[in-house]
Amino acid sequence: MDVVLLFPGQGSQKPGMAKDLVETPDARQVFETVDDTLGVSLSSLAFNGPEEALTATQNAQPALLAHGAAVWAMTRDKVFPHVRAAAGHSLGEFTAYHAAGALSLADAATLVRRRGELMYDSGMKRPGAMAAILGLDEARVEEACRRASENGACVVPANYNTPEQLVISGETAAVERAMELAKELGAKRAVRLKVSGAFHSPLMEVARDGLSQALGRARFRAPAFPVFSNVSARAVTEPAEAQRLLLEQLTSPVRWTEVVRGLATAHPDALFVEMGPGNVLTNLTKRIAPQIQSATCGTAREVDQLLTLVS
Repeated sequence: MDVVLLFPGQGSQKPGMAKDLVETPDARQVFETVDDTLGVSLSSLAFNGPEEALTATQNAQPALLAHGAAVWAMTRDKVFPHVRAAAGHSLGEFTAYHAAGALSLADAATLVRRRGELMYDSGMKRPGAMAAILGLDEARVEEACRRASENGACVVPANYNTPEQLVISGETAAVERAMELAKELGAKRAVRLKVSGAFHSPLMEVARDGLSQALGRARFRAPAFPVFSNVSARAVTEPAEAQRLLLEQLTSPVRWTEVVRGLATAHPDALFVEMGPGNVLTNLTKRIAPQIQSATCGTAREVDQLLTLVS
């Protein structure tokens, strides 16, 4: 059985995540390593909350990394021989590189913690907003952003989640104008998101130097299997290219629709496994490529189910 790994991004975190996993030594070791590396009890925050603190960008990102890494640690020995490729949504792309052996757990945790801090600080320095646009195709969402960006304003597509579910990001007034235009163009809904900044937009440019330095300090190795980039929607196998694209990802849209289509074309018979809390990516995959077999793997029960499938 061929397997494609998918790792979720910010928004999938919730108090209690991974709590049942740490009864096993492999998962417990992952959270202990992340706690020791960061010098904070991230595990306590993930397991017990409070939700507001866990949702903070600088905490949510390493918590999601730890959850994905814990599930991978529990399944790696049996699943690794079957893995053909991996991808992750925004933050999840860093988890994918860890699973592929390109980043140690300590380096990955340090890197995503710093990324979260930089993104939060950017939101304070250049406040912005994000909104989900539902029921409108990509071309019309792009048109709404172009029209709302007149006279020097800034709003851009940030996440191409499915062909008719996109997220826009930018200056608050421009985002609100684009929401109005999207409705005029036929969108079913336009919903503001609770975020601390205008992620994956030019407003994140102020974090670029800091993230570049953090990426430079991390020790990247060639991934053991290809990781599909959010920026290019293509397979990455070289460390230098991985670092470059992870930096570009900061201000570039997440092209998730193209990523899933590319993976589905390359591996049409594979089982797509979402490793982490929830089922956000599994649901997106079903809408993008309904012919693909998919599964979630974020709880102890789901770990057992996956191991049975691949045995």
